[in-house]
Parts: sequence; structure tokens; C-alpha cells
Amino acid sequence: MTTYVPSLTLPSAIFEQPAASILLPLLIGPTIGYAVRPDRTKTTYRALKQPPGNPPPQVFGPVWTALYATMGYAAYRAYAAGATSIDPRKVALAKQGATLYTIQLGLNLIWMPLFFGLGRPIEATADIIALTGVTGYLAYIWVQVDEISAWCLAPYLGWLGFATYLSAGCGYLNKWNFKGQFQSEKDK
Repeated sequence: MTTYVPSLTLPSAIFEQPAASILLPLLIGPTIGYAVRPDRTKTTYRALKQPPGNPPPQVFGPVWTALYATMGYAAYRAYAAGATSIDPRKVALAKQGATLYTIQLGLNLIWMPLFFGLGRPIEATADIIALTGVTGYLAYIWVQVDEISAWCLAPYLGWLGFATYLSAGCGYLNKWNFKGQFQSEKDK
């Protein structure tokens, strides 16, 4: 069981302000994507053998934008509900949720560099499995503080399940080796 760990938790000021809570994942997520180089990511995505049901690359941006905004709102809402509660258990759960939220955000943000930047499908798949588990546990914690916050994670958990299938499927179909798949047209 994870508890509140201040050194692993975003500052409370982020959770206390709805704009900061929503904007943080909305800004950091795309920043990581651009750091990995979108041209390289799209080229690699198209070059990999894909499992059935894989969406076109242009689907990922809008989906992740909606998911990041929703998770940021849920974080604000759960923290606000817990921090203002007179129930000490809810206060503790809100702080624990803040730690779990921070951990899941970190796991979320390292998937793309692992998968596309470093070409490490085994590590990326292990990361997304851990991310899904932490997010599921976070929903369990948040439902005890604020049900709406927990339900806000439902689409995210659904997408993480699908993304796990895609990550593992790409890894398996490409023999867990992306070597040679990571050159954009400019790099060749």
C-alpha cells in the first residue's frame, strides 16, 4: 500500500488550483511528445507491425488531450474534496491519492521516450502495465474521497487497457526489437 510521500508528490499548490491541476498534464504530455520528435514517432509508428485495431496516428493527440485534461480535473477535485473534509481519513486518502497521481503521471510520461525514443518495447510495456495498476489503485483511493473524481479516471483506464494491448502487440509482432525502425526521413 502506498501512502503519502512528500518527496514523490507534486506540490499541493498544483492540486489546489484547478487551472494548474488541469494545465500541468496538458503541457507536460505534449512537451514530452515533442522532445521525442513527432516526425520520428509517426515514421516509426507506420513502420512497425501493428496488432489488429490500431488507430491512425492522428487519433492519439486528441485522445490524450482529453484524457490529460480529465485526469487533471479529477486530481484537483479529489484533492479539494479531501483537503476540505472534516474526516481525517479522507484527508489522508487525498494526500495518498496525490502521491499516486504523481507516480502515475511520471509513469505516463516515460512511456513515449521508452517506446519511441529508446525503442525499448519490453520496458515500455512493463511501464504501461505498472501505470494501469497504479491508476486503478488511484481510482480505488479516490472513490473513497470523491466518486466523480474516481469516475473521471474510467476513460483513462479504458484507454490504458487498449494502449497496453497496442504496446504489447507491437512488441510481440516486431519480436520485441525496434532496432532500425527509428530513423525519420531526414535522418536517412
